[in-house]
Amino acid sequence: MSKPDTVRFRYNQAILVASVIAFIGALPLANARTYLLPVLLVPLAVGVWAWRAGTDADARELRVRALVGQRRLTWDRVVELTADQRGRAVARLDDGQQVTLPAVRGADLPRLISATGQTLPHAG
Repeated sequence: MSKPDTVRFRYNQAILVASVIAFIGALPLANARTYLLPVLLVPLAVGVWAWRAGTDADARELRVRALVGQRRLTWDRVVELTADQRGRAVARLDDGQQVTLPAVRGADLPRLISATGQTLPHAG
């Protein structure tokens, strides 16, 4: 059985590099006093978020991943894919709920739709 083609959208990996640098930069501060150790959690959380958060799409479903957990949406629940005023991609569901798709911009919508196996009509 072959694995379906999955289109993955992730944030820029420079965020992950910046979180590693921030973690290293926060080490002297955290070592100065023991009550400052939780300062290390901030760059650590940003790094995990940058590595994990995003949107995965294949012919069966749309997976929205966050820092903790993920949400799976089958394509039959998605009524419309559109961009909001800030240029972020939004999925409107059949129950009226709107889900912002992490790491997906409005310009990425054709690539996202192609993951469903459908084709876009060509504008003439």
